[in-house]
Amino acid sequence: MRHRNSVLKGGALLALLAAPALAQQAADGPADGAHGGPPPMSEADQALSAALQERMGDTSTLMGTVPIPESALSCDASASYDRMLCLIDLLKAAVSEDTLAQLQLEYSRTEAEYWSNLPAGAFPKRPGVLLGELNTKQRGLVKAIMMEAMSGETNEGWDEMVQTLNADDYINTVSTDYKAGYSSYNTKFAFLGTPSATGVWELYYGGHHMAFANTYVDGKLAGATPSFRGVEPFDYFEMNGRVNAPLTQERDAFATLLSALSDDQSAAATLEGTYRDILAGPQADDAIPDTFEGLPVADLDDAQTALLLAAIKTYVGDISTAEADAYMAKYTAELPETYLGFSGTPQISAEDDYVRVHGPSLWIEFSLQSNKSTDKVGNHPHSVWRDLTDDYGGQTE
Repeated sequence: MRHRNSVLKGGALLALLAAPALAQQAADGPADGAHGGPPPMSEADQALSAALQERMGDTSTLMGTVPIPESALSCDASASYDRMLCLIDLLKAAVSEDTLAQLQLEYSRTEAEYWSNLPAGAFPKRPGVLLGELNTKQRGLVKAIMMEAMSGETNEGWDEMVQTLNADDYINTVSTDYKAGYSSYNTKFAFLGTPSATGVWELYYGGHHMAFANTYVDGKLAGATPSFRGVEPFDYFEMNGRVNAPLTQERDAFATLLSALSDDQSAAATLEGTYRDILAGPQADDAIPDTFEGLPVADLDDAQTALLLAAIKTYVGDISTAEADAYMAKYTAELPETYLGFSGTPQISAEDDYVRVHGPSLWIEFSLQSNKSTDKVGNHPHSVWRDLTDDYGGQTE
């Protein structure tokens, strides 16, 4: 990943709809007034958005409860990667030629960078097929594929993703400010590159407040980032038959860690300025600073270090166990060169509260900002996990 100290402005907003800003870019330094919104769409992107909204289809089966079809039983349950390839072949065989053309794409770094925190209609460049364009059986295969790539723990991996999808359905019931595709069915799913035992491909799953990007090279996970999560409302809501509380475990882990710091450690960890949002968000691949700021992790005691590792695990733990363990081993080995920083309150409960972990490979940010879509008083988080050595699986083209 290329680095520089400046913050890149990114994102796009549907120009033909009057609306408040949905994404806020970070201010690397003191705030200088009201939040600014992303720039209007180009005419070409407006046309893409209009075409995308015409594709927004059936919404009859929720991803959290959709059944995995019996055909999936034919795939070997003992070998995770081989099983995932088998499930992918079943899905590709089950869709129409037109849908397959949206689902199976050539790999390019440019295409992989088309992820966003914005809803479907506001960022139409996302590749892939909408979940609402798939029937129940096809969605069941998507579910099975994602469950192979992700953790099965409660509030992590697939379960956290379902809760994030439920948030979009919740917003759609209360929002009056912006109708650009709030719905769990307007998440995109794609294969960038052909899934196989050789070559490069990415499992792409993204929508409002969500980006999942596992890149595989020659049958091995080469990178699990960028990995973005956000949610509104926060910190819990009822929707689709359950209480949802995604990202509370991330916030609580950081709050516990920051509250365990001594006064001197807290002062050293405090970053200058106010952060309105994360730095390394969508279309901001170059925004991670070259320099390290905050408290050296080497200055933490054993108990504090364990709390930091627990916070890191809430991100890395979204992927499958064996792959998560490999990442945790790498980040643990790099702790002597890693830094912890925050701005705002250590409780991570107020607007503009912000925390980051920055190591030789690891970059994690968690940011709270005012609500944008529910018209309710309160704050909601944006958060990202990136890896400086294997973002996008290390691919550059």
